[in-house]
Amino acid sequence: MKNKIYLLFLILNAIFGYDRITGLPFASRSEVIAANGMVATSHPLATQTAIEILKDGGNAIDAAIAANAVLGLVEPTGCGIGGDLFAIVWDSKTEKLYGLNSSGPAPIDMSIDFIKNQGLEKIPAYGPLPVTVPGAVAGWSTLHKKFGRKKFDSLFRSAIHYAENGFPVSELVAYYLAGSANRFKNYPNFSDVWMKDGKTPSKGEIFKNKELANTYKKIASTYGKDFYAGTLAKKIADFIQSEGGLLTEKDLANFKPEWIQPVSTNYRGYDVWELPPNGQGIAALQILNILENFNISSMKFDSAEYIHLFTEAKKLAYEDRAKYYADPNFSDIPTKQLISKNYASSRTKLIDENKAAARYDAGLENGDTIYLTVADKFGNMVSLIQSNYRGMGSGMVPEGLGFMLQDRGEMFSLDPDHMNSLVGGKRPFHTIIPAFITKDSKPFISFGLMGGAMQPQGHAQMVINLIDFNMNLQEAGDAPRIRHVGSSQPTGEIMLDGGYLSLESGFSEKTRQELKEKGHKLKYDKGGFGGYQAIMLKDGVYYGASESRKDGHASGY
Repeated sequence: MKNKIYLLFLILNAIFGYDRITGLPFASRSEVIAANGMVATSHPLATQTAIEILKDGGNAIDAAIAANAVLGLVEPTGCGIGGDLFAIVWDSKTEKLYGLNSSGPAPIDMSIDFIKNQGLEKIPAYGPLPVTVPGAVAGWSTLHKKFGRKKFDSLFRSAIHYAENGFPVSELVAYYLAGSANRFKNYPNFSDVWMKDGKTPSKGEIFKNKELANTYKKIASTYGKDFYAGTLAKKIADFIQSEGGLLTEKDLANFKPEWIQPVSTNYRGYDVWELPPNGQGIAALQILNILENFNISSMKFDSAEYIHLFTEAKKLAYEDRAKYYADPNFSDIPTKQLISKNYASSRTKLIDENKAAARYDAGLENGDTIYLTVADKFGNMVSLIQSNYRGMGSGMVPEGLGFMLQDRGEMFSLDPDHMNSLVGGKRPFHTIIPAFITKDSKPFISFGLMGGAMQPQGHAQMVINLIDFNMNLQEAGDAPRIRHVGSSQPTGEIMLDGGYLSLESGFSEKTRQELKEKGHKLKYDKGGFGGYQAIMLKDGVYYGASESRKDGHASGY
C-alpha cells in the first residue's frame, strides 16, 4: 500500500510539478526577467538574432523583423515569406496600439465559377489554386517604414548568414519536415530545397538554403519591392501560372498591407486586444465576454464545471465565426455588436450548465504558424504572427527561390451568398492572430498562441489562467490546455454533432468522466494545443515566457 501511495506521489509530481521549490504547479521553468529588452520566439536562433538587434540600438520592430526572417529559414514548417503577417504594435512615443493586417487576397481573376469549371466542389488544400498573394514581406517593409530604427537591409544579416553557412535543425522542425516530405516530395522544386540528399534533414543535422539567402538579399536591398514588382515577382507569377494557377505580377504589384484599429473587450479590469476580421481574433473576445458572466476564479482549474463552461462559450463564439468572419472590405461585419457585453449576455442564456450542446461549429483545425513578441528599452512592444497555413503551405515552391507559397485560398467558401465567399481580389477568412493586454491604458502583456482554430481558444485560456487562476506568465502557458474541435467550416458547411473535446494529459480522470456525463465526446489530439510566447511589463521590468511544447526560447538583457 505504501508503495502505491509513493507511486501516486511521483505521478502527481510529474504531472503538476510539485518538485519545483517555488511551488507553481504547472510551470516547467521560471519566467525570464530583464530590464532593457525581452524576446520570445519559437526558435533559439531567432531569439538570439532579435537580442543582438536590440543590443545594437535597434527597437522592437527591427528585432521582430530580423527574428521573423530567421524563422522563415529555420522553421519553414510554420512560416516563411510565402505567407501572411499580422501585428499589434505598442508605440511608446504616441502611447497607442497599432494593428497591421498584411494578409493577401485571391488573384483578381479567381472566381467560384473558375473553381467549379475545374470539376471541383471545394478549393483544394494544395497546388496552385489555393495560392493567395503573400503578405509577409510587404508587412516587414510597412512595419519598418512606420516604426523602424535600423537600416532595413541590416535586419537580414543573420538570416542570410545562417542560410549560406548552415544551422543545426531543431527537434520539432525535423519532425514536421519529415511529415511534409511525405506530402510534397513529388511537387516541383521541393526536394531541391529540403531534400538535397534524398531526405529531409534530421535533428541536429546542418542545413543550408542558399536559394533563400539570395532571395533575402534581393528583399533586403530593394526594401522588399523586388518581391512584388521585380525579378522575384516575375518568377513567382510565372511559376504559379505554369502550374495552372492564376496569380499574376499585377496581383503582386497591387498588394498593400492595411493599418487597422485593434478592438478590445474589458475582462475583469484588463483590456484584451485583438485584430478585427478577416482574422478570427474577436472569437477570443467573445469567449471572454461570455465567461465573465461566471465566477471562474471560484472554480478549480481541473474541474468539469470550468471546462464545460469554457467549451460551451467557445461553441457559441465559433458559430458567429462560421457565419460572420470575412474580409470587411467586401461584407459589413457586425464586429462591434459581436464583442459587446449585451450580446454576450444574451448568448450566455443559451448555455446549459449541465449539458453539452450540439451546436454547429467552425472547423479549419489544421495549420501551423509562428508567433513572436519583442519589447525594447524604449518601451515599444510588438506582437507578431506569421504563417503559410497547413504547416509549410501549398506545396508550390518557385524555382530557385528557396521558399513555399501559402494556401490560404482554401478557406474561401464556394457559396456565393456566404460572407466568406470566393471573389477575386478578396482576402480569405484568416486564422492567425496576435494579441495584447493593457491595464489602465498602459502596456501589460504582449502574447499569442499559434495553431489554427486553437488560437482564439488558446488566447482566452491564457487570459483566464493569468487573471482568474492567478498563474504567472510561464505557468499560464505550461498549464494543460483545452481544445474543442469542431465539425464544420466557415465555408458554408454546417453539421450538428457538436464536435469533440480534447484535453491535455494534466487533467484528471475524474474531470474527464464528469465531462462525459454532461454529454461531451472526448478524444485526444497529440500536438494540437498550439505554441505560446509572451512578454509582460511589470513595475518597469520585462518578464518573458516561451512554449515548453515547442523549440522556443525567451531571452532578455
